[in-house]
Amino acid sequence: MKSLRSHVGGEWVEGRGKGAELVNPTTEAVVATASTEGVDFRAALAFARDVGGPALRAATFAERGAMIRAASRAIHGARDELIALAIDNGGCTRSDGKFDVDGASGTLGAYADLASELGDARFLVDGEAINFGRSSRLAGRHVLLPLEGVAAHVNAFNFPAWGLGEKLAVAILAGVPVISKPATSTALVAHRIAELFVEQAIFPRGAFSFVGGAPGDLLEHLVAQDVLAFTGSGAVGAQLRALPNVVASSVRVNVEADSLNAAILGGETSDETYDLFLKDVAKEVTQKTGQKCTATRRVFVPRARLEAVREALVERFADVKVGDPARDDVTMGPVATRRQQRDVLDGIAKLVAAGAKVVVGGKAPDAPLGVEPGRGFFVAPTLLEVSSAADAGPVHEHEVFGPVTTLIPYDGTPELIAAVRRGGGGLVSSVYGDDKEFLRTVVFGIATAHGRLVIGTEKNAGAAMSPGLVLPQLVHGGPGRAGGGEELGGARGLRLYLQRTALQGYGPLLQSLVESGKQV
Repeated sequence: MKSLRSHVGGEWVEGRGKGAELVNPTTEAVVATASTEGVDFRAALAFARDVGGPALRAATFAERGAMIRAASRAIHGARDELIALAIDNGGCTRSDGKFDVDGASGTLGAYADLASELGDARFLVDGEAINFGRSSRLAGRHVLLPLEGVAAHVNAFNFPAWGLGEKLAVAILAGVPVISKPATSTALVAHRIAELFVEQAIFPRGAFSFVGGAPGDLLEHLVAQDVLAFTGSGAVGAQLRALPNVVASSVRVNVEADSLNAAILGGETSDETYDLFLKDVAKEVTQKTGQKCTATRRVFVPRARLEAVREALVERFADVKVGDPARDDVTMGPVATRRQQRDVLDGIAKLVAAGAKVVVGGKAPDAPLGVEPGRGFFVAPTLLEVSSAADAGPVHEHEVFGPVTTLIPYDGTPELIAAVRRGGGGLVSSVYGDDKEFLRTVVFGIATAHGRLVIGTEKNAGAAMSPGLVLPQLVHGGPGRAGGGEELGGARGLRLYLQRTALQGYGPLLQSLVESGKQV
C-alpha cells in the first residue's frame, strides 16, 4: 500500500506512525496512508524562505514562467494517470477527473503566457510617476516586490489538482516559494503531481514543498512576510485567521470558503436562453457530485414558470446515472468520504425540517450502478423546493456540499434581489434572460454580494461557459460567507504575494530605479 511522503527541506520525508487512511469512496477500500508525524515544519519553512525564496527572486518573470510551463506540461503528460487516481481516491467520473486535472494544467499554462508578457523584469511598477510640484524634482512611484517569505497553501478535498495548480502558478510567478498542503482524504492526485515536479526538477530547491498528511504545527510558524491561502469551510477559515501568530504578525490570509451560489431565471427568455439555464443548473448540481465551491445551491425562477422548471429539472436529474465512476455509463460518482455523505444527508434533513420539500432524491440511491450493495458514499441528485423566496430560511444560510439544490419561486425583482443577497456573499451566480432592463437591475443589484456574475442570453447561449468554470483571467473569490478573498485574475492575483511600496524622492532618480521593472 502506498504511503504518502512529504517533500520538505529539499528531500522526501516519511512520517512516523500509522497515519490517516485514504479510501476509495466507491468500494471503501483503503488505497493509501499519510502521516507527517516527526516532520519539522519550522525547519521546512526556514528552508523555503532561505533557499527557495532567493532563487525565485533572482529569476525573471519569464524564467519563472518557464518553470510554470514545465509544471503544466508535467501534469498534462501524466493526465491519464492522474485521472485514474481521481477515480480511485476521489470518486470522480473520468469527465470530473479531466475537469480537475485539465483545470490545473490549463491555469498553469495561462500564467506561463502571462509571464512571457511580463518578460525580463523581476518586479512590477504600479502606475505612473506622481509629481509633487511643477517639475519632477520631487516625485513618487509605487513598486510591487515579492514578499521574502513563504506561501502556505491549504487546499480543499474536491480539487486536489486544480487547487494546487492555481495557487502555485500565481505564487511562483510572483517570486514566492510554496508549501502545498492538500486535503488528506483525496491527496493521491496532489501527491503524484508533487512527485512529478520533483522527478523533473522543475523548481529550484526550496521553491516547492509538499505536505502529505496533517499540517501539524506548520501554520503556527508563519511570520510577517509569509502568506496563507486557504480553501475550505468558513469555520476553519475563521480559525486560521485567528491564529495568534497570524494576528500578531499581520500575516496575509486569503480565504475561499462557503458559497450559496444562485442561478436566476428571468421572466422573458428565448428558447436558447432557457435551455442554457436548464443545462447549466443540471451540470452545476451534478458535476463533481456537487462538491464544487461554485456549484449552484439556489435556483430562483418566476412563480409563473415554477411548474415548468420543476418538471424540466426532474427529467434532467432522472438522466443522471449514479454508480461506480470507473464505468463508462456512469455520469455521477459518490461524494469523497463517509463524513461528507453524512454531512450532505444531514444538511438535506435540516432544510426539510425548516420547510423545504423533496421533489426528487434526498437520500442515498437504492442501487448505484456496479457497486456492491451497502458500499460507497453515494447521494442521489436532489432537488428541493420552498414556497417563496422570503420564507426559504436556512436555504439562504446553510450550504449542503453535495448534489443538492433548492428551487425558489420569486414574485418580483426587488424580492429576488433581496433573497439572493441573503446568501451572505457568494463566489459566482448566474443570471439568464433577454430583457436588458431586468439584467441591468439584477446584475447591479447583486454584484456587490458576489465575486463573479455570469450572464446568459440568446446571444451567447451557443458559446457560453458554465458558471462553475473558474477562469485564470478573472478573479476567483467573493465577499462575506465566500471568504472575502480573491485568487487568479491574471496579474491581479500576483498582488497577494507582492508588497506595494511607495518611493519618494528626486524624480529622475526614481525613474532610474524603476526602469528595470514592468509597468502595470
